[in-house]
Amino acid sequence: MTEFRFRPSRRDALTLAGAASLLPLAAPAVHAQATNNVRFTLDWRFEGPAGLFLMALEKGHFRAEGLNVTIDASSGSREGVTRVASGTYDMGFGDFNSMIRFRDENPTVDLKGVMMVYDRPPFAIIGRKSRGISTDVKSLEGKKFGAPAPDGAYAQWPIFKAVNNLNDSGMKFENVGFPVREPMLASGEVDAIFGFAHSSYINLKSRGVPDADIVVLHMYDYGVELYGNVLMPSPGFVKDKRDQVAAFNRAVIKGIRDCIADQATAVKLVLARNDVARQETEAERLKMCIDNYVATPWVKANGLGGVDPVRLAKSIDQIGLTFTYKNKPKPEDVFVSDFLPAAGDRRLA
Repeated sequence: MTEFRFRPSRRDALTLAGAASLLPLAAPAVHAQATNNVRFTLDWRFEGPAGLFLMALEKGHFRAEGLNVTIDASSGSREGVTRVASGTYDMGFGDFNSMIRFRDENPTVDLKGVMMVYDRPPFAIIGRKSRGISTDVKSLEGKKFGAPAPDGAYAQWPIFKAVNNLNDSGMKFENVGFPVREPMLASGEVDAIFGFAHSSYINLKSRGVPDADIVVLHMYDYGVELYGNVLMPSPGFVKDKRDQVAAFNRAVIKGIRDCIADQATAVKLVLARNDVARQETEAERLKMCIDNYVATPWVKANGLGGVDPVRLAKSIDQIGLTFTYKNKPKPEDVFVSDFLPAAGDRRLA
């Protein structure tokens, strides 16, 4: 089976100047002139979670910081890492764990996270009650899984298995393409799949699988200490334009607050950039993202963007269960908080 690759259309890359013409949504008056061009890549298509960043664009927060930001879609959370590593993009949004592995494999490319957006990762195992899957991890033993080889969630299976003492000798893992993953679970060809919860869960519902029959095992609920998606600048951008990295973070934090407060508008911005998206689907997808990954209990207590150094150290150790480090990093090697506003300015409310 072939792997799905998303090819952005012309509508997938919109500059600030073009964004205002798409929707008649009011934006606050800004006075700073956007003279600094910043190329930013998402982790996926223009779906609900993209509203976190589109709100910063629509509300003028980037422009108020003197930034003219272009936002492009991508084909996966790992692609954001390679795009910024190559310098093709100035800022990227992608899987923090993939970034850590990438920099160990490419020690001359000094990638660092500068703002944690997904305090908890979307990695999940999604199954059906009618296929014998429950929230008890032991229910996974002896089952058949749809597991795309390049999938970020499947990559964490060795960690999930180790921390939950699971015996996978009787399990079957079928390498399937992304487009058929949910259809195979819906038709009963597999008992469960690996994926991002906010995508697979909603895709299953859209295929007629009853909500009561869907079981979502968020890996963060089962001992997986990993972080999720992070903002990362290209090495050249962070070296030459440090002030713009900090400005970008400030604008995104304001945009996230706006998105949480007005999710309906955020979804409209997504729909304007995605011809096939449905309002109900993307609204639910965005809400799942905010509730599960962004506005977590830790973020509510400590503010957006930062990390817990103790947890980060544990996550680096857990990555080592699936990856042999050449030079195991310290927390400060992979994440820096220098570009974040003061904690008081990062509160959700």
